[in-house]
Amino acid sequence: MRISARNVLRGKVQKVVEGAVNVEVLLKLDGGEEVTSIITKASAERLGLAVGKVAYAVVKASDVMIGVD
Repeated sequence: MRISARNVLRGKVQKVVEGAVNVEVLLKLDGGEEVTSIITKASAERLGLAVGKVAYAVVKASDVMIGVD
């Protein structure tokens, strides 16, 4: 896989929660951190996402916001 995004995080799918249109995917990264993403059901099916499968979280954003209490 070759892409322009610099933030590519490898992990394993821990949970897939299907909704009517979207799917929530929980990815456990190799370092133990977790990333959750909501993608279309069609995309999840096309990617063949299932618990235990290796997948990549690709982060591409023009802004990252920081907040404090």
